[in-house]
Amino acid sequence: MSALFVLVFVSIGIAGLFLMAFIWNVKNNQYEDKKGAALRILHDNELLQESNINKS
Repeated sequence: MSALFVLVFVSIGIAGLFLMAFIWNVKNNQYEDKKGAALRILHDNELLQESNINKS
């Protein structure tokens, strides 16, 4: 039974660390590139062609 308490507190601690990391990422504008992913898919073929040319 005591192992269960340890596991519960450890899991709460890990969840807290993930929450702090998420808040830190939001404060540092890590999720602000809203148009980048939408436009990146349009230029995917050009990037693949450039990488194939560089390999040859």
